[in-house]
Amino acid sequence: MAIEVFNRYENKYLMDSKAFYAIYNRLLAYMELDEFNKNDKFYAISNLYYDTEHDSLIRNSLAKPKYKEKLRIRAYGVPEANGKVYLELKKKVFGLVNKRRTALMLNEAYDFAVSGEEPELKPYMNKQVVQEIKYFLERYDLQPKVYLAYDRIAMFCKHSRDLRITFDTNIRSRRYDLKLEAGDHGEALLGNGQWLMEVKAEKTVPVWLSKMLSEHQMFRTSFSKYGNEYKKMRNERLAGERVQP
Repeated sequence: MAIEVFNRYENKYLMDSKAFYAIYNRLLAYMELDEFNKNDKFYAISNLYYDTEHDSLIRNSLAKPKYKEKLRIRAYGVPEANGKVYLELKKKVFGLVNKRRTALMLNEAYDFAVSGEEPELKPYMNKQVVQEIKYFLERYDLQPKVYLAYDRIAMFCKHSRDLRITFDTNIRSRRYDLKLEAGDHGEALLGNGQWLMEVKAEKTVPVWLSKMLSEHQMFRTSFSKYGNEYKKMRNERLAGERVQP
């Protein structure tokens, strides 16, 4: 069964392709590729983020509070209309990321996220997570707001599954066609050849990795895909308003 509850710290780094290949090749001595990345292939992740009419969840997140939360539907690749997806509730408390998710059929996820009514329990669902999401949905009136997709390479430490590193590129987004089954098209969020690396650890980062990042002059950054998409959209909207006659 897929892991449905995560508690970990996440550190993010932005880099170009040259830095990516240098670090990636060195990491292979300590880490192994995710089963979906064998033969150096990417796998695609697509997400549909939900928010209030006035974007209160992402605006609160960008204010960098001690506690923040968000809800999304995640699929691997482009799902079929009746395909399996994950409804995920992601929270961050004092830097610790807590993610809880349950498998659902796509239409079940759509209905649950908007209506707040629990789906009929099926064997593939996590009952506890469904109840937690239901409680979350009672506090907010949500609607689909943005689609985000990217191509990913993921790695696990050979000696401990507590450490995971992901590289995301070709991050794309849209605020139209807000259906996961509509395809993974969208506007670029990063420039060509840009990568987002995330180091995800349940405990402290190992010394060998800290040294490697230091040698490559990699420094932590604050980068939220949804947050940066929202800021980009807001800036473009403001620029458009300024040129109005």
